[in-house]
Amino acid sequence: MDLIAVGPEPRQRWRIRLQLGERYVLGRDHDGILVVPWDAQISRKHVEVLLSDETVLIQALPQAINPLFHNGVQVQNCELKEGEHFVIGQTSFQIHNPRAASATPAASPVDEVTFSRQALQGVRFRDADKRIEVLSNLPEVIWGARTDSELLARLVNLLLAGIVQAEAAAIVRWDGAGVHILQWDRRRETAGELHPSGRLIREAIGVRRQSVLHTWEHAANSSTDYTIAANSDWAFCTPVLGNATEGWGMYLTGERPQAFGTAEKAVTASMHLEADVKFAELVAEIVSSVRRLRQLERQQSGLRQFFAPAVLAAVGENLDTGLLAPREADVTILFCDLRGFSKHSESSRHDLLGLLDRVSQAMGIMTRHILAHGGGIGDFLGDAAMGFWGWPVASTHGPLDACKAALSIRAEFESLNQQPHHPLANFQMGIGIAHGRAVAGKIGTAELVKVTVFGPVVNLASRLEGMTRQLRVPILLDETVAAEVRANMPHTEGRLRKLARVLPLGMETALLVSELVPPLHNFPDLDDAQLAIYEQAVDDFIAGRWEAAYKELHQLPASDKAQDFLALQIAQHNRQAPPNWDGTIKLPSK
Repeated sequence: MDLIAVGPEPRQRWRIRLQLGERYVLGRDHDGILVVPWDAQISRKHVEVLLSDETVLIQALPQAINPLFHNGVQVQNCELKEGEHFVIGQTSFQIHNPRAASATPAASPVDEVTFSRQALQGVRFRDADKRIEVLSNLPEVIWGARTDSELLARLVNLLLAGIVQAEAAAIVRWDGAGVHILQWDRRRETAGELHPSGRLIREAIGVRRQSVLHTWEHAANSSTDYTIAANSDWAFCTPVLGNATEGWGMYLTGERPQAFGTAEKAVTASMHLEADVKFAELVAEIVSSVRRLRQLERQQSGLRQFFAPAVLAAVGENLDTGLLAPREADVTILFCDLRGFSKHSESSRHDLLGLLDRVSQAMGIMTRHILAHGGGIGDFLGDAAMGFWGWPVASTHGPLDACKAALSIRAEFESLNQQPHHPLANFQMGIGIAHGRAVAGKIGTAELVKVTVFGPVVNLASRLEGMTRQLRVPILLDETVAAEVRANMPHTEGRLRKLARVLPLGMETALLVSELVPPLHNFPDLDDAQLAIYEQAVDDFIAGRWEAAYKELHQLPASDKAQDFLALQIAQHNRQAPPNWDGTIKLPSK
């Protein structure tokens, strides 16, 4: 079923297809598609519309101020069949059940005229003021459309408003195999269904890629069994060119004035319609341009979810998707995971949507800081997020930017933990950061592709994040990142301390892991002298001087949980390094 709105002015009109079982809100100004902006007597949300089988149910909403009329009687609700209508204010709403309109078979027109854009440049409008007024509304028509179906309905209405000689208008598509009617409308519902000429549409869109006009003998005088449409003897189709609208066209049809009968020369009819064709060409050009811009904005908006503004700026507005092809690059990987997620899941098993909202907020914190520091989002894995630096634009500052993002994430979570009633008050996080060679780009299968990073460095960052539980610190770095921090990060931004040399379970190469510590003004629990004492303890531990390491660890404040890891190793062996000690702790689990 279609719902047709008709206001007091000719151009105050729209037709929208209703979907079975879907509830719509009709009003003057809201976020739905049944919007009637021209009638001040219609409330922002006035009635609810529901298509049910062969009827349409209308229910007035509580916030509706002015009455709803059906059959001249004020009602709160009504049930309408095809052809019936209801009225609110100065606007009438009719229910129409369009039969499957289809393109007609090929038929030979009396005459065919092709219009080039160069030839139309010299054509003058007879009613330029009205045409310009209609065209001035076109960008708003396109930008304001929430869906493609709403956009098509708005375009049809605009074409009928701008081309007064047209009795019907349609947006059509030619895909090489046939004609598809995307949206259509006509001025008089009693004139019957629209059956556009398939031959004309194919010629304009598929062959000429220019506006093409066909004229026929009037249906009443035709001896063929081919009828274009009631009261129509001309039609033209204007293609809408461009990637976003490839294969689209605008189809207009109507009846020639009596002064131009079939006895007149065909050139007379074409000259009579030149201004209308020129108007359609202008509409097509604007639609194509704005649609391309809209597509670019959507593309950029989608990319903003993955890349920082600085990366997008470097790539440029004319995005070459070839830049997203997989290739090797030196990247820095940040892997951030929530702590205590399993505990929260158990306690929230009766409020899973609430838990999902809290986890989404936590992931939002991770994402926001990764993007703010120039990184990209490679993946979300359950309650974890992966950020990366160094692709698609190479960066020598990737390790430092990743560390700054990690410190910002830690600071925000710690701040939220100081607010007992905040939804994220009990969440902790662990972060692992590693730097190395990887493959980055569009990775996946023919059915599913995502922009991410693949390689051993990703696994290493994930393993470092897992080790934060065992070493009891929030942020762990591999040796490459730690060296960059030690050489180039001011102590006012972040500090470093070696924690241990470890061999993770399942790995063959030992790692010297380090903790990234906030600057002193943000984390006064450990001053620089205490960090130096800890690093001396690590050096003594690796060298086998466990008694000295044990004494040094006990100079640190009891609140420092990192010391417990080494102190436990020393205590379990009675403060004596085992025989053949190589300075490496073999971790028993991931």
